[in-house]
Amino acid sequence: MCIRIRFLGDFGHLLPFNYRLNLFIYLQYLKIETMKTHYFLRVTVALFILFTVRSSFAQEVIKIDTLPTIYIFSTSLVNKKVHAAFKRDFKDAVQPRWYTMDQNYLVKFISKDQKNRALYNVKGSLIYHITYMNGDNLPKNVSGEINSKYTNDKILTAIHVEQNNRNIWVVNLKSEGSIVVARVEEDEVEEVERYTDTSI
Repeated sequence: MCIRIRFLGDFGHLLPFNYRLNLFIYLQYLKIETMKTHYFLRVTVALFILFTVRSSFAQEVIKIDTLPTIYIFSTSLVNKKVHAAFKRDFKDAVQPRWYTMDQNYLVKFISKDQKNRALYNVKGSLIYHITYMNGDNLPKNVSGEINSKYTNDKILTAIHVEQNNRNIWVVNLKSEGSIVVARVEEDEVEEVERYTDTSI
């Protein structure tokens, strides 16, 4: 039996069969190992290129816009005159929150467990003051005037508006099958509206 080995050319037949067979097996082994190495190297390079290209596309470009510099001259939204007037007018105010309305300042706060709103102009003059309350907190003289006109009705809520030396009370009453909105000013009670009570 004669096995020719390619790289030995015409001299391969001169080697004994055992040597030729061993040499053939050894060379096939080297060929497989070399192919494995080349294959592993190719896969490694391909994966490296794939991850490099993928990560370069995955990077985000962050654009930073620079805003103009803002200078803060006061720690408060409200000027000193308005703040001083508020402290003078409402000494027991809790949790004041300030808002601007046109060129005026609106403050929402709690006083005597009631919600309040007050509007000041830039000079610190009070434009109006509104107090929101339930019927139990209504002053006795106002509740007396309401009860004299609406004897069987229950006072639910009230709003007190103080503006330009005027005291106006807007009172919501529960009447038989309806809700009544009444207005009290200078000892006069006037019914403003009457709604059908849909809660029945």
